[in-house]
Amino acid sequence: MFKLLKNLNKKDILMIFISFLLIWAQVWLELKMPDYMQKITVLVKTEGSLMKDILLNGFYMLSCAFGSLVSAIIVGYIVAHLSSNFSLNIRSKVFNKVCDMSMSEVHKLETSSLITRTTNDITQVEMFLSMGLQLLIKAPLTAIWAITKILNKSVTWSIYTAISVAILLTVIGILTIIVVPRFKMIQKLIDKVNNTIRENLTGIRVVRAFNAEKYEENKFNKVNKNLTNTQMFTQKSFSIMAPIMYLVMHTLALTIYLTGAYMIDGANLSDKLTLFGNMIVFSSYALQVIMSFLMLAAIFMIWPRASVSAKRINEVLDEDISIVDGDINKSNKNKGELEFKNVSFKYPDAEDYLLKNISFKAKAGETIAFIGSTGCGKSTLVNLIPRFYDATDGEILIDGINIKDYKQELLHDKIGYVPQRPVIFSGDIESNVIYGCHKKVPTNKVLEALDVAQALDFVMSLDGKLKTHIAQSGTNLSGGQKQRIAIARAIVRDPEIYIFDDSFSALDYKTDTNLRKKLKNYTKSATSIIVAQRIGTIMNADQIIVLDNGKCVGHGTHKELLKTCEVYKQIALSQLSKEELENA
Repeated sequence: MFKLLKNLNKKDILMIFISFLLIWAQVWLELKMPDYMQKITVLVKTEGSLMKDILLNGFYMLSCAFGSLVSAIIVGYIVAHLSSNFSLNIRSKVFNKVCDMSMSEVHKLETSSLITRTTNDITQVEMFLSMGLQLLIKAPLTAIWAITKILNKSVTWSIYTAISVAILLTVIGILTIIVVPRFKMIQKLIDKVNNTIRENLTGIRVVRAFNAEKYEENKFNKVNKNLTNTQMFTQKSFSIMAPIMYLVMHTLALTIYLTGAYMIDGANLSDKLTLFGNMIVFSSYALQVIMSFLMLAAIFMIWPRASVSAKRINEVLDEDISIVDGDINKSNKNKGELEFKNVSFKYPDAEDYLLKNISFKAKAGETIAFIGSTGCGKSTLVNLIPRFYDATDGEILIDGINIKDYKQELLHDKIGYVPQRPVIFSGDIESNVIYGCHKKVPTNKVLEALDVAQALDFVMSLDGKLKTHIAQSGTNLSGGQKQRIAIARAIVRDPEIYIFDDSFSALDYKTDTNLRKKLKNYTKSATSIIVAQRIGTIMNADQIIVLDNGKCVGHGTHKELLKTCEVYKQIALSQLSKEELENA
């Protein structure tokens, strides 16, 4: 928790200092009231006392209560403002840190857990700051100050108070030992609940198609029940605390009054009034001591979970980023040249290499294609170019420079990336096409990109045209429509290198053919990297690389590979007849 609080800025620290002063004033005013109560008691019992003296002390007492109230309101406002701003800043830092992570770090921490840490965990810390910070300052101040005021009043009463405090500390200690481990479990169980819900919503079509609603319901109920049972245990454990606290507090008050009555009964007439006043004051201060420990108990109810949440947030903020920026932020003249030099790759913690010793060179304006069986590493290979992962061995060069030496912003500006599964954002069609463009894009350029991507006709047929609303994840579009908008998004950037990761699979043959013809003319000065399953999509590529079990088993043109690469020939014959291949 304290490590996370280091993220407080100077303004926040100043606000905490002001809150401390106000809480100090609040405690002083509250502990001053028993003194006036004692004076009023003595004045009432003393013959010849003037009413104005009683009213004056009563006024002082009410003033202390009002001053304490005003101080509490101001502190509440300051702390609410502080906790909200702190939550805002930490949430921004966590979000930005996650955005900087490579896919390996995201997979390590898990998406569902990152969502929980960005939402629920930060909320727990915010709750601690808004509620616990006041109590954390007020409770020790009240306890120490009240104890100093009653030390010289009565040894007997002081012993009773010490015993009560010891009982309270023992109860708090036992409950903390029992409950804290459960809070760690709760946050992990919330991760599991989030993950289960996320899986169900993402795969809702498959769930319904296979009549698996009952299975998903049972799976959710299992994790939900585990979470509920754990929370019930912690809440039941803490529910024991309040009755014990109040029992101790009222027992202490009763004990003070009983022993006080016995002491007054045996005292001289002249000492009775003094003892009575001391008893009233001592009981008030003793109850303040007990109340301070009640406040500490409240802190212990929210501290453990907030502490666990803070640790989880720190894990995200402290996570080492494997993909770091280089120093180069300017392009050179060799725009669009791509080269792999003996590149090998394996996922973190994996034993075997997924890609082994891949080498090729593509000049600007060339089209290079990758084909192979499912799981051979095609998508992984192209994902190394924008540095979603870094190559384990070897070098990847763009324009003759190692991609690790580029600033990531410049590297990504050089690339137009179309993923295997098109990602569409909520908004409208135009905002999706110009997504990520740093400068304002003219409408005619957007229309041109849509035309090249074979999406213009269907966009213009919509009522809103470019301003047509797109639902979250593009659920109101077909797979082919989403794919074409994703392609238009890459085209509008005018990058040096286009990466199409099996981006034509959702298109029919006619649309695929027309798109590639227009794309060839539009991107003739850029390098195109194509991952495909269809032979027809790649047979006109300048270079075709055939992958098998992560190795390059063929490299050449379509006609060359038909003669020299058995793997490519088998793939081709599985899709086209010999006549079609000969006439291609």
